[in-house]
Amino acid sequence: MDKTETVRKLFANYLANRKDLTDPLLTDDFTFSSPRDDHIDKAIYFERCWPQPPVFSHIVVERLFVSGDEVVVGYKGEKVAGGAFRNLELMTFRGDQIASIEVYFGRDV
Repeated sequence: MDKTETVRKLFANYLANRKDLTDPLLTDDFTFSSPRDDHIDKAIYFERCWPQPPVFSHIVVERLFVSGDEVVVGYKGEKVAGGAFRNLELMTFRGDQIASIEVYFGRDV
């Protein structure tokens, strides 16, 4: 699976609430950062960022750029309760797995 497929699969798994299918996409020492989180590990990422019930109804990847081991993805997310937003993420790969994600929050649209 190439990097773009992995990124798209990550978002599809998120919407389907499939942590079990996502775990193998991430390295064992995976970290996640955002304005709310600073280098949290995989277990905390799944706990904090994959809420129950799911918050998002739809995610549309609008931009996807690959440069070596890094992928920049811009997307529009739609919330179950209504409303939408845009974010950018920088994903760093190690081999075929995602080693880190840095999220940059956009604004509501």
